[in-house]
Amino acid sequence: MALTRDFKDTIKKRIERDPAFREELLKEGIECLLIGDVDTGKAILRDFINATIGFDALSAATAKSPKSLMRMFGPKGNPQARNIFEIIAHLQKHEGIHFKVHSVR
Repeated sequence: MALTRDFKDTIKKRIERDPAFREELLKEGIECLLIGDVDTGKAILRDFINATIGFDALSAATAKSPKSLMRMFGPKGNPQARNIFEIIAHLQKHEGIHFKVHSVR
């Protein structure tokens, strides 16, 4: 099911006013990728990018075209690990946060 414009606007407004939500959304997108739920992780990161830095600014920072970035995070996108991790590193830097991975049994 496609997300409605109202839902995306709601997420964007919440990200703008709630730094904790913003951080948790980025964390959730990364965690989804790490556990193998790539489609959900890409969708969350796509919404995060749209609501924060935007694909044009991310393009300038990563030297990748905005259209290429949008395709990577689209439903049929299949980004290389190198590209995903470069983008995640940039998003962390942009947000002023650094995530660490911890093992849990």
